[in-house]
Amino acid sequence: MSTRIAIIALTKGGSLLAERLAALLPGSEQIRSRGKVQETLARAWQQDYDSLICIMAAGIVVRCIAPLLRDKTTDPAVVVCDEQGQFAISLLSGHLGGGNALARQLAALLNGQAVITTASDVLGQTALDIWARDLGLIVADKSRLTQVMAKLVNSGSITLCSDYPLPPLPPDIILIDKREQADLRVTCRTAQWPRQALLHPKALVAGIGCNRNTPAAEIAEALRHACAENGLALQSISRLASIDLKQDEPGLLAFSEQSGLPLDFYTAAQLNSAADSSSSAAVLRATGAKAVAEPAAVLSAGGGQLAVRKRKSANVTVAIAELVSFFLPR
Repeated sequence: MSTRIAIIALTKGGSLLAERLAALLPGSEQIRSRGKVQETLARAWQQDYDSLICIMAAGIVVRCIAPLLRDKTTDPAVVVCDEQGQFAISLLSGHLGGGNALARQLAALLNGQAVITTASDVLGQTALDIWARDLGLIVADKSRLTQVMAKLVNSGSITLCSDYPLPPLPPDIILIDKREQADLRVTCRTAQWPRQALLHPKALVAGIGCNRNTPAAEIAEALRHACAENGLALQSISRLASIDLKQDEPGLLAFSEQSGLPLDFYTAAQLNSAADSSSSAAVLRATGAKAVAEPAAVLSAGGGQLAVRKRKSANVTVAIAELVSFFLPR
């Protein structure tokens, strides 16, 4: 995915540096402020730039962006440079937004110095938010993770327990077996202990059966309820599955698109070949398959075990299976 960078300068000398950087940085463009810095920054903020390079005093930038700040997961990275290119200051979204990396990149291009104040970077410790993101793990509670990150900075290490195999861990993350004592837990479950942060892998598949013309909202609610009553994280659902007769089902297709979850379809013969699934005479008469939700989930999970057997509401049937050989990317 390409990165969009806006470069905004205040002075004539700053504009010359902005032109130079725009030629050196792929995906970057100079935005002329014409003396209206606050308006220019606000406009750039709303235009979905990934990063803003501000060639001006840090104080000006702080005052201009203060009303725009929302969340570190959505705010763009902001790096401040002086017009001589001596310093590149990572001001905002240093980790997840890539501000620290951009500051280092600018320092290398300009033969200047990157100014990084993020504690984990300064101390050479693992940036837990980036580590989790790179492994495809979803943070259940940002405030909990912030507390664990603070513990890592203050004590030098934290503990982790995982329900799944992980690639080699950084030296400051210590793997333990006792779930209740771990600072971090990688799991599809929602139960947690005090001060523990949960990281959810995309390790579950939801099989969906539904009546014709069932709305997307009703399907979404049925899946949410199935996860909640079984202590599973909705964030751990990686994909959906159903019978091929539903390939034109508007509500199911809409839910797939809205949730960003891929949708697999199987024939009746394929569904009938799946092991460990219940059967329904009514479903068999209507579809030719003994069941839909359970075998669809099992097949899409590569033959994985059912974590939740079929749960039927008025118009939707949901079953959840665990990926058979789930592993995190190296």
